Formats: sequence, C-alpha cells, structure tokens
Amino acid sequence: MAKLSQRQQRILEFIREFLQDNGYPPTIRDIQRGCDVSSTSVVDYNLHILQREGHIRRTAEVSRGLELLDGSAEPVQRRVVVPVMGYIAAGQPLPVPSAEGWAQPEPLDTVELPPSYVAGRTKGLYALKVKGLSMVDALIDDGDVVVLSPVTEVRNGDMVVAWLKAEKEATLKRLYAEGNTIRLQPANSQMEPIVTSADNVEVQGKVVTVIRRVG
Repeated sequence: MAKLSQRQQRILEFIREFLQDNGYPPTIRDIQRGCDVSSTSVVDYNLHILQREGHIRRTAEVSRGLELLDGSAEPVQRRVVVPVMGYIAAGQPLPVPSAEGWAQPEPLDTVELPPSYVAGRTKGLYALKVKGLSMVDALIDDGDVVVLSPVTEVRNGDMVVAWLKAEKEATLKRLYAEGNTIRLQPANSQMEPIVTSADNVEVQGKVVTVIRRVG
C-alpha cells in the first residue's frame, strides 16, 4: 500500500475513534469538522484514496455507509440497521391499523446500532417510536425509540409490545402472567395497570434496547 499522507492518517484515526465512541461510522461532515478539513470535497478525495488503498469500504447508497477495514479487508465493526415501523403507546393503548399492527409497506425511518446493543439478536428486529409517559420510571420517555425482537415466549417482568385482541390496540408495558389473566404494568406510579384475560393478549415483540431522544 502507498504511504498515507498526514491528513489521510488523521482521517483514518478519526474514523476509528468515532466508531469506538459511537458504535457507528461518521458522516463526511463529521470528518470535516473533526479533522478541521476545509471542505467536504477534500474529505471525499481523501476517503477515495483510503478506499483505494484498502483501509475503508464505502457504500454510497447507505446512510453512513463507511466501513473501517483491517488488513484482511474485513469490517472492523458493522452496523445493525433496524426499520422504525410506526408508533407505540406508553400510556393508554393506541389503535393500530390491523392485528398485524405496524407492518406498513415502508418504514417511517431507520436506526443504526452497534451489534453489542442487540447482543447478536438481529433477525426480525424492528423499532417503534414511543408516545406517552407510562414507562418513564424505566427511563423510556415520550419520543424515545424502542427496538424489539419478535418472540413466542416471555417471562414475567419482560417489557413487551402487547396486542389487545378485543380492543384492537397495542401498548408498551411490562407483562405479568397471573393465572388466567395478564397484568400489563406501567412504570409510572401515577398510572394503573391494564388487567385482561390471557387469551386477549398477543405479544408482538420484546424490548431489547432503547434509543433515547436527545433534546
């Protein structure tokens, strides 16, 4: 490989540090600001050289589509891209379009996570934006995003998205099975739990991580 210039070495170091600190790669503007480069075109030129020399891989059509490579041309860290499929109530249940809930043709958005955030559980992951304050004592606020994994079995105390069949509504709560009933418990001392028959509840996902709204 050709010897890198001082600027290219600094950009490569910045990308590595950014990945370590944030778990996802920087944008061109992040690199411009972080490395005190005069313009994004200068950043782009140097990234082209870094890619040509095998230090990075770029995917133009992907947001933050930058991978840092090691000597064997393998990504140092890959991102997990999760679709945001709609909204979920952390309060009184919200009606959703059908029993399949938020399965819209296109996601509202996507979120990008380091693999460590989801502990290897990447299959079928989806995310929902939270409306309401019933889980605020669990540090889930209005506007946060919950990432969920599809499950068929849950344990008492798991935080889940529960579909209430008769009401055709969905809600985010902690689930407790109590005989023939299910208690959907908010994490807010000012709110009452939802108690319903076990056959009225279908679990549509278990929370694996929370992305908190900033500002």
